[in-house]
Amino acid sequence: MKQTKQMSETHLLGILLAVVGGFLDAYTYICRGHVFANAQTGNIVLLGVHLTNQNWGKAFYYVLPILAFVLGIFVCEMIQSLFKWKESIHWRQLVVLVELFCLILAGFLPLGKTDTLVNVMVSFVCALQVEAFRKMNGNSYATTMCTGNLRSATENLYRYLKNRDAQCLKNSLQYYNVIVFFIIGAAVGSYLTLHMGANAVWVSCIGLLAVFLAMFHHKQEKTI
Repeated sequence: MKQTKQMSETHLLGILLAVVGGFLDAYTYICRGHVFANAQTGNIVLLGVHLTNQNWGKAFYYVLPILAFVLGIFVCEMIQSLFKWKESIHWRQLVVLVELFCLILAGFLPLGKTDTLVNVMVSFVCALQVEAFRKMNGNSYATTMCTGNLRSATENLYRYLKNRDAQCLKNSLQYYNVIVFFIIGAAVGSYLTLHMGANAVWVSCIGLLAVFLAMFHHKQEKTI
């Protein structure tokens, strides 16, 4: 029987992307000015705090990664629209290539004066990732944040305990697994950032390269 499931929706790619997501959050927080470049909720809260205190410079500092995230969503949708029906390369592979380019460039930028620029770039990258990879085995999930995954994991666990639905248990374990690998990515990112500084971001490119190669070699990947 011919396999039709897209490689971009597999559990393997989900955990690879979760590792990258956790790594980048730790990286920007530890060495790029205590900014969570993945999930923008923290930045929005800090923006509100600084606006209340009339600290305009700090407020602007947190506005930039938020705007970069918005731009990333727009760019991802544009890539999908322009390359959705191309047979030579899948549009999600192009998204990963853009991510790789941005992160490689970020690693060359020194700590300190360029932190704001790097946070903007990483926020942009995370927006591309969260927009392009939204399904895992048919279920909605995220690879750059954990709140939604934690909710879905627990919801499916409850349904399994109530109805003994094996699929709900499988879904729950997959969601929890993604969270675990996000934590692993954050731990590895923290350790390497403390020892490698700005260049640590290049290590996260290994995960993205693995994602690109997996999609490239998966012959059953179809455009949607």
